[in-house]
Amino acid sequence: MTSNFVEELTWRGMLHDVMPGTEEHLLSGMQSAYVGIDPTADSLHIGHLVGVMMLRHFQLAGHKPYALIGGATGMIGDPSGKSNERNLLDEATLAKNQAGIKAQLTRFLDFNSGKDNSAVLVNNYDWMKEFSFLEFIRDVGKHITVNYMMAKDSVKKRLTSESNDGLSFTEFTYQLVQGYDFLHLYRTHNCTLQMGGSDQWGNITTGTELIRRIGGSKGYALTCPLITKADGTKFGKSEGGNVWLDAERTSPYKFYQYWLNTSDEDAEKYIKIFTFLSKEEIESLVNEHKEAPHLRVLQKRLADEITVMVHSQEDLDNAKQASNILFGKSTSEDLKKLNEKTFLDIFEGVPQAEIAREEIENGLDMIGALAAKTNFLASNGEARRELKQNSISVNKEKVKEDYSITTEDLINNKFVLLQRGKKNYFVLVVQ
Repeated sequence: MTSNFVEELTWRGMLHDVMPGTEEHLLSGMQSAYVGIDPTADSLHIGHLVGVMMLRHFQLAGHKPYALIGGATGMIGDPSGKSNERNLLDEATLAKNQAGIKAQLTRFLDFNSGKDNSAVLVNNYDWMKEFSFLEFIRDVGKHITVNYMMAKDSVKKRLTSESNDGLSFTEFTYQLVQGYDFLHLYRTHNCTLQMGGSDQWGNITTGTELIRRIGGSKGYALTCPLITKADGTKFGKSEGGNVWLDAERTSPYKFYQYWLNTSDEDAEKYIKIFTFLSKEEIESLVNEHKEAPHLRVLQKRLADEITVMVHSQEDLDNAKQASNILFGKSTSEDLKKLNEKTFLDIFEGVPQAEIAREEIENGLDMIGALAAKTNFLASNGEARRELKQNSISVNKEKVKEDYSITTEDLINNKFVLLQRGKKNYFVLVVQ
C-alpha cells in the first residue's frame, strides 16, 4: 500500500520541480526511484542529506529506493560549476568509499528487510567501466542532439558566465552519462523516477529523454530545492569545512552544535526537511517556539532528532553533556569523561601552553600554572590576586594558592583546564 509521496514532500518544503504525471504514476502502485551520490569521500556530509531523506520518505511511502554511487560520474565534473574536474578514483578507493557510504545509508534506508521495497545500492562504474567510447557515442550519443544539450540551463550558465574556464567536452557530456544511468536502471530495475537537487533538473530530464527515445517508454523527474541559509552563507559548511556524517571527520559534539546554532528562520525550515516528525508535531513546536524564542525549542529538537538519527542516543547525550561544560554547570568528573577529540572540539581556539610531564608528576604550583610557566595571566602578582578572589578553577573546580596540579588532574592523561571567572579558559597540554 503506497501513500502520497509528492504530498509529503510538498508540505515539508522539499519539492522544487516535478514532471507532470509523476504524482499519479506513484499513486498507481509501488514504483522505483533513485538518487545519485558522489563517492569522492568515504563519508556523506550534510549536503547529501536532503537526497537521502527523499529516498527515506520514498521508502516510507511504500516505494523502492535505489541509492546510486556515482563511481563513473564521480570521475568527471558536472557542469553546474560546483566542482573542478575530479581525479580518477582507483577501484580500491572507490570500494572503500562505497562501503563507508553504505554503512551510513543503513541508518536511513532499510536494505535488509527482504520486503519488496527493500533499498538497493548500485554503482554506475559497474556498467560504465566496460562501455567503450565508440559504443557509447553510437548507442547513446546519436539519440540526443547538441541543440538539446546546449539548451540546458546548467550548460548555458557555464557558456555565458564570466569565468574564463569555458566548458570542457568531458563536462558537456556529463548529462549524457547521467542520462544513460537512468536508462540503464529503467531497463534493469524498472526504475521510473530520478530525484535530485534542483540544479540536476537538466541532467535528469536528459535521462527521461533517453528513456523515451531509446526505451520507448516514460521516465519521471522530481527535484528538491537547494538548501540555503537565511544569512546567505553556505548550508552544510562550518568554519572547518564540510559537516560530515562520519564521527571521525566531524565529532557528534560539533555535529550537534551545528544544528543547535541554526537561526530561528532556518530551524523552522530544517525541522521539516531533516526530521521525520509529523506535521502536527512540527506545527506545535513552531507555535511553542514563537511564544518563547529565547528557549530555542526548535533548534534543540532539530539537533536532538538529527544527531540520534546520524549517530546514536549515547552520542547525543555525550554532546549535550559536552555543551554543558562550556555553558552550564559541570564537574571535573564530567570533563574526565570526554574523549580527546571532543575535548579539543569544545576548547578549539582556547589558548594553550605545553608543560613537561615531569612538572605535573612533581606537582605544579598554581602561580607557575597561571603565570610563570604559561603566561595565561600577565604576572605572578595578578595570579595571586585572582586566587585570593576565588576566581580560579582547575577542571571546573575552584582552587586556592596552595593547590598543586598533579597527574590526578589530567584529562585523557594529557590536558588540564584552567579557568578565570566564567569565560576565560586556558588549556595545559602535558608533553
